[in-house]
Amino acid sequence: MGFATLADCLALENEMPFTERNMPTTLYGLLSRTAGKFPDNKAVSYQILSGPKSKAKTLTWSKLKDKVTQAANLFRSLGVGEKDVVAYVLPNCNETVVTLLGGAVAGIANPINPLLEPEQIASILRETGAKVVVTLKPFPKTDVAQKVAEAVRHAPKVNTVLEVDLNPYLTPPKSWIVPLIRPKLENKDKLAHADYKNFNKELRKQPTELAFADSETDRVACYFHTGGTTGMPKVAQHTYSGMHYNGWLGSKLLFSENDNIMCPLPLFHVFACHVILMAAVASGAHVVFPTPQGYRGEGVFDNFWKLIERWKITFIITVPTAISAKMQRPVDADISTVKTAFSGSAPLPLELFRRFETATGVKIVEGYGLTEATCLVSCNPVDGEKKVGSIGIPLPYTNVKIVKGTDGGSVECGTDEVGEICISNPGVYAGNTYTEAAKNEGLYYQGTHLRTGDLGRLDGDGYLWITGRAKDLIIRGGHNIDPAEIEEALLGHEAVAFAGAIGQPDAHAGEIPCAFVELVDGATASAEELLEYCKIHVHERAAIPKHVTVMDELPKTAVGKVFKPDLRKHAITRIYNEALLKAGLPARVEQVVDDKSRGLIAQVEDNGATAKDIGDVLGVFTRPWEPMPKD
Repeated sequence: MGFATLADCLALENEMPFTERNMPTTLYGLLSRTAGKFPDNKAVSYQILSGPKSKAKTLTWSKLKDKVTQAANLFRSLGVGEKDVVAYVLPNCNETVVTLLGGAVAGIANPINPLLEPEQIASILRETGAKVVVTLKPFPKTDVAQKVAEAVRHAPKVNTVLEVDLNPYLTPPKSWIVPLIRPKLENKDKLAHADYKNFNKELRKQPTELAFADSETDRVACYFHTGGTTGMPKVAQHTYSGMHYNGWLGSKLLFSENDNIMCPLPLFHVFACHVILMAAVASGAHVVFPTPQGYRGEGVFDNFWKLIERWKITFIITVPTAISAKMQRPVDADISTVKTAFSGSAPLPLELFRRFETATGVKIVEGYGLTEATCLVSCNPVDGEKKVGSIGIPLPYTNVKIVKGTDGGSVECGTDEVGEICISNPGVYAGNTYTEAAKNEGLYYQGTHLRTGDLGRLDGDGYLWITGRAKDLIIRGGHNIDPAEIEEALLGHEAVAFAGAIGQPDAHAGEIPCAFVELVDGATASAEELLEYCKIHVHERAAIPKHVTVMDELPKTAVGKVFKPDLRKHAITRIYNEALLKAGLPARVEQVVDDKSRGLIAQVEDNGATAKDIGDVLGVFTRPWEPMPKD
C-alpha cells in the first residue's frame, strides 16, 4: 500500500493490465464482496448536527448492502431499467448514499446540486430523462423541496418523487418541534404530474435480496452534471469500470478496513462520491458525513477537531476554502489518529499549506481530478516528496500528455513545456464522455486522451503542474462557474458594449467572479449600477460578480475577442494591492507577468517591506508573487 515516486506507480501498473485486477464487474458485486468480508464493520455514519456528542446514525456494511438492495428493488419497481435514470437532489445523509448506490445498481444514478435554481435542476432532469427523483420532504431552513417541486413541473418524464425526511435524525425537543413548523408544499398534487411517496416507507416494503438479475457487463452507471450554470448543462457519463478504478486506487494506495475518513464534502460531487465513497466500498473503510451541508453546516468548523477525536479519524478530506476556515480555530482536541489530509477542487496557497502543517502536525496531499474523467488523475505521494503547488504524480494506469497546437497540428511538449493537459485512464470514457454526442467532438487527443482544458506541464521528476485554464471556467471554492452566463447578463444592459468575466483572487474561495465592461459610445453606467443589474439578471447566486470595473476599452485580440489574460493581470494587481494596503505595508504590485512554466506571477516592489511580511499577506492567494526584478 502507498507510493512514494512515479516509479512506484509504474511498477504497480506493470504488474498487470487494470482489466485483470481482481475487481467485480458491477457495483453490486463490489459492494457484496466488501459486505461479505466486513459485515459488522462501520460503513457510513451521519450526524445532522455538528456537536461532538450529537446523535449519529451508523450503517454497517451488511446493513448498507441490505438498504442498497432494497433501494435498487424499489427503483426497478418504479420502472427504472439499466438505461433509466434515478436523480437525487439531496443534502448529505445516509439516504443519499443509499440512493446513489441503489440507483447505480438498478439504473443510472444522477446526483444534482441542491444549491442550483429550479430552472437549472429542471434542465438537468430533462437532459438525463430522469424517471424518479429522490429529494427532501419539506424541512425548516431549506427550500430544496420547493425548488424540486417546481423543477419537476418542467421535467415531463419524472413519474415518481420519493421524499426523505431528516426529522428522524433529530432528538427531542427538536424532533417534536419540526412537525409543527415544517413548511408545506401548497397544492402538492397540482404542482407536478409525478406521484409523491415516502422514501423510507417504500424502502421497507422491498426484500433485502436483489429481485432482478444484476448487470452482466460494464455499463454507464452514473450521470454527473458539470457546473449547471447555464440552461444547457453538460452531463458526464461514468461507467462501473471508471468508478471501480477510483475505488481501487483508494483501496490499493490509501485506505484499509481500519480507516475512518472524515468527508464533509457534498454527495453530488465526484470527489465525495467516487474518490471517497467508492474507495470505501472497495476497501471497507468507514466514512463519516457531518451535517447535511458538510463544511457549510452550522458549527462544523467550530467543532471540527472535536469531531476528529470523536470518530478517531485517520484521513481528512478537505478543500482550500475549508482549510482556511479551520486555521481560524484552535486545534482543541486530540487529533493524533490523523495520518493525512487530502485537498482537491482548487489550488492550495503555499502559506495555507504551511500554516495547516504547523498547527496540526499533519501534511496535506494535493491531488487533481475532474468530472469528465470520473475523477482521479494525479496525487502528491503520501509517502514521498510533496511538491507544494503541484498536483502530484499521475496515478497508476493514468497516462498524461501535454499537448500544444502548431500550424501543422498538435504536438506533445517536452519537460517543463506548457500545453494542454490530456489524459487517458480507466475513468475516461473515450468517445462518450458526455451524453450529447456533439459535445464529444474535438474532445480527445489522438482519440484516446481527454482534453481537460487545463494548461500545465510535467517536470523532470514526473510531477504535474497546472499553470492556467484554457476553458476560462471560474472555480469558486471548487464550484465551476461559466463566465458566459455573467457576460450574457451584462450584455443585456443597454449601456454595455463588451463584457468579460473572470475569477479574481480570493483568500477564502480561491477565486470569485468579477467582471469588466466597455460601454457603448456616449452611454453612462456606474459599476454600482451594473452590480445591481447582475443581482437580478445573473440567475445563479454563486455567479453574481463581486466587483465590476468599467474600462474605456477592454483589451481585445486581433479578431475583436476580449483578451482575458490582461483582465486577470488587472484583477490580481487590484486584489493584491488592496491586501497590502489593508495590512499597512508600503509594498505594491508593479506588474503581473506570464511565466511560461508558472503562469501569472505578481512582481512586487517592496518599498521597504520585508519579504516575510509580504509573504504573510500574499501567501493566502493561489497565484504566486516574487520581488520586482532589479535593473
